[in-house]
Amino acid sequence: MARATIPVDLRNPGQVFACLGLMEAAEVLCGPCEGAFLYKSSDTLTRFAIAAAGEANPVEATLAFLDAASVEVTVPRGSDISAKDVSTKWALAAREAESSAYPFPPPDTPATLAAALVDNRGTKIPVEHWGDSSRTGRDNVKLWAGAGGYPGAALARDALSLLRSSGPRPLTQAVADPFSVQAAQSSSFRFDWRRDYVPLDVGFSPNEHGNVSMVGFPLVELLAAIGLQHARPKREDKLTYRYGVSNAVLPTSFVRAMLGCQGMNFPMRTFRMRLGWPGQEGQARCIIDTREEGTT
Repeated sequence: MARATIPVDLRNPGQVFACLGLMEAAEVLCGPCEGAFLYKSSDTLTRFAIAAAGEANPVEATLAFLDAASVEVTVPRGSDISAKDVSTKWALAAREAESSAYPFPPPDTPATLAAALVDNRGTKIPVEHWGDSSRTGRDNVKLWAGAGGYPGAALARDALSLLRSSGPRPLTQAVADPFSVQAAQSSSFRFDWRRDYVPLDVGFSPNEHGNVSMVGFPLVELLAAIGLQHARPKREDKLTYRYGVSNAVLPTSFVRAMLGCQGMNFPMRTFRMRLGWPGQEGQARCIIDTREEGTT
C-alpha cells in the first residue's frame, strides 16, 4: 500500500470532513483505503495518515484527478427542470438521467441536483450530499443558501476554477499540505470556518467594502463535500453538530461511522461545532466555534 500524511486541525470541521474526502476519492482512484488521525493526548493540530492499495500516493492521485476534473450535473428523467436550462443558466455540463433511478427524491430546484466530478477518462466521484432531506432520513449539512438557487454543482465548479487560477497547482506544491491552499473566495460550501463570519460579531460586513476580499480554502471545501457523500456529522439541532475522530487505523467505512460519533469500541475524540446565521435567520449557516467534548 502507498502511504501519505498531511497536517490537519481537528477543530476545523471542514478539514476533518476533507480527510474523509481524500479517503473517498482514493477508494475510487486507487483502491481500498485506511486512515488514522495521528494525535497524541489532547493535540488538535496533528496529522492525518492515509494508505491506499497500489503504488500511487493517494493524496497525489486525488489532487491529480481534481486538477483534470470537471463537474457534471444529472437531471431526473421527466423532471420540470431542463438539462438545457441548467447548462445555459449556470454554465454547467448537464444531462438527463438514463433511467428513472436517482440518488435521492427528485429536487424541485437546480440548487440540489446530483453532481459528479469527472475526468477525461470517465472516472467519476459523486458529490451530492446536499440532495438528502427528511425524506431520506439523513441531514444534508447544506450550509450555503445561494441567491437565485445557486447550485451546489456550481460551487464545486467554482472551487475547481480557483484551484487552477490562483495559488499553487495541486501537483506542484499542495501534496504535502493541501489544506493550506487558499484563494480569494466569494462563495463556498461554508465547511472551512477560516473564511466565514457573522457581521454582528465582527462589527462590519466585508461585502460592503469593495477593497476587502475574503480568503477561502477551496481545496478543503471541495474535499469536505466529497467526504460527506457517505457520512454525516451527528446533528443535535439546526445550529449544532457533533463529529468524531480516532487515532486507530481504520478502513473508510469505519471512518465514516466515526465522523457520525459511532465509536465501535475504538478510541474516539468528539467535537461539537456551533453554527450561526451570517445573514437572515433560516438561510445560510456558518461555523463559528468548535470545542472538544471528550474522549472515549
